[in-house]
Parts: sequence; C-alpha cells; structure tokens
Amino acid sequence: MEFDIVINGGGLVGASLATALRTSGLKIALVEGQALPELDSDWDSRIYAFTPGNVEFLKEIGAWQRVDMSRVQQVEEMRVFGDTGAELDLSAYQAGAPELAFILESRLLQHALWHGLREQENLTILQPAQCAELNINDEAAHLKLKDGREIKARLIVGADGRDSWVRNQTIMPEVPTPYFQHGVVANFNVSKAHRGIAWQWFTPEGILALLPLPGKRISIVWSVSPEKSAELLALTHEELCAQVAAAAKHTLGELQVITPPASFALRVLNLAHLTKPRLALIGDAAHNIHPLSGHGVNLGLRDAHELSQVLLQRGTQDCGDLALLRRYERARQGDIMSMQLTTDTLKHLFINDNPVLRILRNLGLSATNKLTPLKNMLVRHALH
Repeated sequence: MEFDIVINGGGLVGASLATALRTSGLKIALVEGQALPELDSDWDSRIYAFTPGNVEFLKEIGAWQRVDMSRVQQVEEMRVFGDTGAELDLSAYQAGAPELAFILESRLLQHALWHGLREQENLTILQPAQCAELNINDEAAHLKLKDGREIKARLIVGADGRDSWVRNQTIMPEVPTPYFQHGVVANFNVSKAHRGIAWQWFTPEGILALLPLPGKRISIVWSVSPEKSAELLALTHEELCAQVAAAAKHTLGELQVITPPASFALRVLNLAHLTKPRLALIGDAAHNIHPLSGHGVNLGLRDAHELSQVLLQRGTQDCGDLALLRRYERARQGDIMSMQLTTDTLKHLFINDNPVLRILRNLGLSATNKLTPLKNMLVRHALH
C-alpha cells in the first residue's frame, strides 16, 4: 500500500490532523490499534479543557459541530489558591472574553472526529492494526504491520501518545524525566453549583484541580505522590469523597462519585527535535508536560493545526522533505518550551517545603491578583 502520509495513532490529535488534511489532495492512511471507545450515557473519566483557539480549529475542520453541546461546560472563571491563603482570580469577563475554556469528555470529541474520518475520501483507515517494523530511507518510510501488511509513505507522523512506538523507533534516546507524582482523576456529583468556575489548590502535598462539568458535576485532577495516589485509589467511594471535599475546602459541598478514580504517572519529555527526514511527531508523542495547566491536549491540537498548515501550503514540495518539516518544528518549539518551563517551574515551586519559597510563591500569587492588566494578559495568552 502506497500513501503520501501515514499517521500512527487515531486519538484526538492524530484524528484532528487527518481531518485537517481532508482537502489536501494527499493520500493518507490512519493506523489505529484500538477500537473506538463506546459512546454511552456514562461520563468519561478523561476530561479535557479546550482553549477557545483550539475550539476554533475544531470548528474549522467540522468536528466541534458534531459534539453534543449538552455535555460541554464553559469555564468563565478560575480561582487559584496557594498554601497560606494567597489567591489568584482569573475572569473571562474582566478580560473581555466570553469564556476561558470548554470542558469536554475525550470520547465525545473522538467520536465527532471519527464520524468525519469515515466519510473522508482521501483517507484509508487501518483499524485495528499494530505496527511491527519501521524503516526510513531517502525515498520513503516503510512501515510493516503485525498482520504482515506493508505501507510505503513519503511521511510518517507519530501521533501515538506518550509511549509513542514511532518515537521509540526513531528519535529516542531522549527519555522522559519522571516527576515522582501521579495524577489521580475522577468525576463527582456535587451539592453546590459550580457556576462555571474552575478551582486549583497548590499545597506542599500536591496540586488539586476541580473542573466544572454540565449540571452539578465536576472532574478532578489531583497530582500527588505515588504513595498518596495508591492510598486514594484504595479508599471507598465515601472516603474518597471526604478527602477530596476536605482538600477543596468544602467549596462545592458534599460529593458523590460518578466515575471511579484512576491514576497515571506524571513526567516531562522535551525532545531536541520533533522531525527527521520523512518523520514528524505531534501530541504526547512529541512532548509531555505536567497536567497542572490542563494544556497537554491543547499543545497537541496546536501541533496538528500547525503541521496541517505546513502541509497544505507546501506547493510542489515533497511532504516528507526535512526542510518543510523543520518549518513545523520551528513554529511549535517556542509554545512547547514555554508551557513546559511554566508548568515545571510551578510544580517545583509549590511542591517544596522550603519556608522561603513558601513565602515567595504566595506573595507572587497575591501580587499578581492585584494587577488587573497582568491578569488579563495571562487570560488572553491562555485563550490560544
């Protein structure tokens, strides 16, 4: 099988790239190893906060219009708390924006994207399919699947997540740096209305974020030590609700578990290059960041948008040419490095028992909260 581009990974980022290239005239293959998650009335434990800029991208490629808006929650305000009473309030209204973010379940957007993919004329979907061998030479990338099928393409895109098979065959030996923290996620019913507000508490023990869901529901991401993570997962639902409610200062009243807790190890991955001849990485295959900012998936969607623009504007240039792919890499490096530096600094600043740092970090929050122009600038930067 011969293609212009083969994308390994049909998650949100890989599927959005394939969709964005629907009018490119390029012959594309999408390789995905897993079946599409079932779409039912239960809530997905994987919840993402999408920036308005990325929602515009999803609208441009026709995916957002297929999402059930009754399952989407707008974030209009964010409240951030330090560990000694310091507070930072960010408001979309004060910054002149309609909202800060849109909260949505992963599988809802994935189904919306795949609905379009199945109708896409220039796309061949190989699912379920697992990669077995990859060889890249001057002329093409040669991919062999475990079922024996062979694919030849001018460009292979690794969109296959944080443990990317494509990356491990090619660009490594860069290895992720562990944070020695786990992210615990779960969804809850709450007794008090969240009013479209997202909350975040920075404490020496960990970072707790509450994201509003439609109705009286929330999703949490609690970044804690591996030991604390294991403890939280071993609790009964009643005990977990009590611990989350206490850590959140009982802001939303009584809690009731909707989806059982799950956890994942946190790490940072910063690659020197996202591209090689006939190869590009996007999404978590290209970078990992701490989830405290909620921007991991947003970085990935911006990767997909930028790479699609480079390929759509390539003219007669070979889509696997390194000079062309470096345009994508250069355009993305600043955004990726900035977000990694910000989240890494905040993580190390707040997960630290040093009394001097405790004073400084809380002073910084309080000072920022008093500077409306600075807060509005932070909000506008976060909208992209």
